[in-house]
Amino acid sequence: MNRAPALPIASPPRPAHRIALLFNANKVYDREIIAGIGHYLHSTRVAWDLFLEEDFRCRLDGIERFDGDGIIADFDDPAVAAALQNIPLPVVAVGSSFEDAAQYPAGLPYIATDNRKLVSLAWTHLIGAGLPHLAMYSLPVAQENRWAQERELAFEALAREEGMEAPVFRGLATSAPSWNQASEQLHEWLQALPKPVGVIAVTDARARHLLQACLMHGIAVPEQVAIIGIDNDPLTRTLTRIPISSVIQGTEEMGKTAAHLLHQMLRGARFPGQRILVPPVGINVLASTKHEPMSSPHVMRARHFIRQYACQGIKTGQVADYVGVSRSSLEEYFRRELQCTVHQEILRHKLDAAKAMLASRDASSAEVAIRCGFTSLQYMYAVFRRELGCTPREYQDSVAPPSPSRISPP
Repeated sequence: MNRAPALPIASPPRPAHRIALLFNANKVYDREIIAGIGHYLHSTRVAWDLFLEEDFRCRLDGIERFDGDGIIADFDDPAVAAALQNIPLPVVAVGSSFEDAAQYPAGLPYIATDNRKLVSLAWTHLIGAGLPHLAMYSLPVAQENRWAQERELAFEALAREEGMEAPVFRGLATSAPSWNQASEQLHEWLQALPKPVGVIAVTDARARHLLQACLMHGIAVPEQVAIIGIDNDPLTRTLTRIPISSVIQGTEEMGKTAAHLLHQMLRGARFPGQRILVPPVGINVLASTKHEPMSSPHVMRARHFIRQYACQGIKTGQVADYVGVSRSSLEEYFRRELQCTVHQEILRHKLDAAKAMLASRDASSAEVAIRCGFTSLQYMYAVFRRELGCTPREYQDSVAPPSPSRISPP
């Protein structure tokens, strides 16, 4: 009797490499680098057993005794750089770019966000918006803020090249006890700046601080002060009444590149002292930098109020009260400056907000109508048909088709 040939015995899978990721997962910058590492692993099917502390404050405890194969670490944190100085494992460093090459860690491959290009992109955007004056809001000098000081150097270099006076204000470190004092100092600095001015904040958190100071003291954004941050942090957009423009760093690409280098190092390759600078992806342009020069201070002040409260159902009379002029006078100013009524400007902001929400698919049409200040879902439908020639659902499907997981089977 013929026997079937014996099947070959499969070789056991190779053990996964044990890799430590030393990042602060509370920061959007670090999270996106980690996401880039994850995308590299998925795209290459590399088997790594990842060590990532849930409590980032404990991530260095005993790291010199880590029984693993490699490390990818945030070298913007001085404590991380110091802890890994003499570790024998392959290490890929990730962090800020430096003007002075001596600032880079010796002997390690280093993946950097290109600070000069980050700041240059923000600078070019503000100049393109027609802003004649620029400034920067930075952080106090500290070892852990070296990346912020590098962004200052890039900003000051651009100012020299353009022959512009462009001040830098560092302010205070944000903490509960110093919050009021920091806000007052920031307000005084903003008041002294020539207007209109574009301000580059070194992070979105600093941009939000700027915006809060402007809103508290009635400084119109972006008519008087246009604000752009760096990080494109979705949390910042959630916490502000006026959406803040932001430079999108190439963080995911940094994570992928770091993972690729470590993968090669685990196979025996060495990249001592190699530096790779990753440029920004682009800018998420939102309301805080959509600067349109206004000749009428009344229209400027009215638009500042509308931008904040259009979706709360405000009426023309409330806008006029805020500006401090009669309703008829305000309407006349709007006709001259914008060729529209105050009501039409309010409606435009509500419609823009509804379009953004529908495109994100985060809420139903009924929820969008409520959150954007329409009196009813039917009224929102009527506005969409009149202004855009389609229903909210048709608009949503045209800009953000449903993903396969959302499509119901036939």
